[in-house]
Amino acid sequence: MSKFAGFVKYWLPLLVWMAVIFAASSDTRSFQHSSRIIAPLLRWLFPHIADKTVDLAVFIARKCAHVTEYAVFALLVWRVLRKPARGEPRPWDWRQAGLTLLIVFLYAAGDEFHQRFVPTRTPRVHDVVIDTLGGAAALLALRIIHFRQRHLET
Repeated sequence: MSKFAGFVKYWLPLLVWMAVIFAASSDTRSFQHSSRIIAPLLRWLFPHIADKTVDLAVFIARKCAHVTEYAVFALLVWRVLRKPARGEPRPWDWRQAGLTLLIVFLYAAGDEFHQRFVPTRTPRVHDVVIDTLGGAAALLALRIIHFRQRHLET
């Protein structure tokens, strides 16, 4: 595989996803903006829903988005580090998993730092924790899949 093909196959998806995460931490993805979508939908589905319930639902949806976006990020980082090849199974590597999680943590921390400079955003340590847990959940799922595949083959 040429270097360009390797870049397109492994690095480009990761870099695009990093840009998506960066864009998601901009002003247009702030709580006020995302509640403009979720709140009307909830009020349409449940006309008598309390404002506190709507706020809680928006909060939960936003935190689930954090977990999901960083789970995908972790999978893409893992893929870049492993560069898996078809028909070439590789054993689970805890060092690569640890490095992946460290990269997830650092990018999440950098993303929260970036939010310090966005007027409608507030950086939060607990978001870094949630993001890192999302990455850890993805790695745990990979570990379980790898373990099950290995035991099915024997």
